[in-house]
Amino acid sequence: MRERTELEDRLGSLSRFERELDDAVTLVELGEMEADTAVEQEGIDLLKTLKAEAARRQLEALLSGEADGNDSYVEVHSGAGGTESCDWARMLLRMYTRWGERRKFQVELMEETSGEEAGIKSATIIVKGHNAHGWLKTESGVHRLVRISPFDSNARRHTSFASVWVYPVVDDRINIEINESDCRIDTYRASGAGGQHVNKTDSAVRITHIPTGIVVACQMERSQHKNRATAWNMLRARLYERELEEREAAANAAAASKTDIGWGHQIRSYVLQPYQMVKDLRTGVVSGTPDDVLDGDLDQFMAASLAQKIEGGGPVSVEDVD
Repeated sequence: MRERTELEDRLGSLSRFERELDDAVTLVELGEMEADTAVEQEGIDLLKTLKAEAARRQLEALLSGEADGNDSYVEVHSGAGGTESCDWARMLLRMYTRWGERRKFQVELMEETSGEEAGIKSATIIVKGHNAHGWLKTESGVHRLVRISPFDSNARRHTSFASVWVYPVVDDRINIEINESDCRIDTYRASGAGGQHVNKTDSAVRITHIPTGIVVACQMERSQHKNRATAWNMLRARLYERELEEREAAANAAAASKTDIGWGHQIRSYVLQPYQMVKDLRTGVVSGTPDDVLDGDLDQFMAASLAQKIEGGGPVSVEDVD
């Protein structure tokens, strides 16, 4: 049903686009013939609207991967740097949450581990919506922040790192077999604010897949059984994403060797001081309004990364951003 709805939407939009394009051209020609600038301008405005929609549809055509239409998990982990990196991880978690809200996606917090003083050590959210994973899949990697630290009494400039990991929610169409003997299951008390139940029982669940070292955790429900079921689904999704990556690596071994851009494989740099700039190190896309980017304005970066993933292209050097 989902595929049928998507196909109907694409075919319907194509037919509508053809009709409106014909109407716009007719309006422009009619305005020129009768020297009616209002009619001519109406046709021009319609052409501009159609141009923007065509660009959006062109981007959506890039979302043709095996799991692009699925919902998506987003994991954020703080890097070395203590409180500063934990705060940066919290900022990234908010950025992706705001991006999902801008697109009218449903965003739910699955698991969160708070930092010792501020921010988070790690967190996982699920973003539910059409093509959620297709848009988010290029966000995996290390994100770098440069700013005057609010935690430094001497107001010195600090560089912080946090990693983002994106993988699709595996639905019933995809069969992933997991041998339970290969997994270690741990239960523990959920962290964070909670009330009488959350911190008194071992409701949180962590599953470690021993052969691959993949670890998933869930503590969003008060029931251990529900958290366990969700954690198994997350593990299936991680193993599926690993399989997709291995396929892509095998098919693009030569291109993959060019994607290393130095320590940490940084994909994007966010500079708040001494100047304001966000630069994607893979595509070269630059934004001079980092506040907007951190508030969820990520479409230009995602679109460029998707286009590069399809068309190819070399990465930008890390030294280009200081």
